[in-house]
Amino acid sequence: MMAGARPEHVSDRAKERQRREMGTLGSGNHYLQAVAEIFDAAVGRAFGLARDDVVVTIHCGSRGLGHQIGTEFLKEMVVTAEASGIALPDRELACAPIDSEVGQRYLGAMRAAINCALANREILGHYARRVFAHFFPNCELQLLFDVSHNTCKVETHTVEGRRRELFAHRKGATRAFGPGHESLPTVLRPVGQPVLIGGSMGTGSYILVGEATAEEKAFSSACHGAGRALSRHGALKRWSGRKIIDDLASQGIFVRSPSTRGVAEEAPGAYKDVGAVVAAAEHAGLARRVARLRPLICIKG
Repeated sequence: MMAGARPEHVSDRAKERQRREMGTLGSGNHYLQAVAEIFDAAVGRAFGLARDDVVVTIHCGSRGLGHQIGTEFLKEMVVTAEASGIALPDRELACAPIDSEVGQRYLGAMRAAINCALANREILGHYARRVFAHFFPNCELQLLFDVSHNTCKVETHTVEGRRRELFAHRKGATRAFGPGHESLPTVLRPVGQPVLIGGSMGTGSYILVGEATAEEKAFSSACHGAGRALSRHGALKRWSGRKIIDDLASQGIFVRSPSTRGVAEEAPGAYKDVGAVVAAAEHAGLARRVARLRPLICIKG
């Protein structure tokens, strides 16, 4: 649970949107995968990973709640930034001083959204365990790691030789604490934080471990996915959702989605080469490869 949540600063509209979406994934890529390759046996053992293990990866957050909070405060902060003498090169960079009234309200609402995201993933994990227990009574699904991105958290980092408390906000990135970091659970502290890198429904994903050098280079951050090479609109023009489902089925990858449009938007070809992306993160000293996952089932909705 994230301390400092202020649900009273979340609008009724945001709460209403989330009420209908608890326990849902959204239209992005969410996978049932198998461990295809282990790069670091010692860290793999610490993470409880072995070749051919089945892994459920859930990539979603507070859904409509967080989106609505962001939309509402974006409008308000455009005005606040101007009044505070902050020149915005782009409206999407709207901001407010942390200690301002609107800044404090935003932090309280955002922390409430973090707690909602944690609860949403817990619901999804619970239902996943129920399904597995029904078909495979002796199986065990243990949580490896649950981390939120696109959030702002207070962390201590070194800036110009001095340890300072900073508000670290990662968008399109994830936290990657290295070995020994005091914020990690005791069982993971000797090896570092699991870094979960989503690829696409056709190419698989990776599990990395945070490197100590990521602290100085990127405030203990790494990429959180392959990243899009083509917009959703561009993907819709290029690919047919039905054909993607059929092509993946021929490779033993099954897609379940209420919309073929959503499948086309998330076409494997719309993403960068996840292997090249994680190799770059490793080469940069941000995180090190532990395991490669191959997709078995992709679920949307």
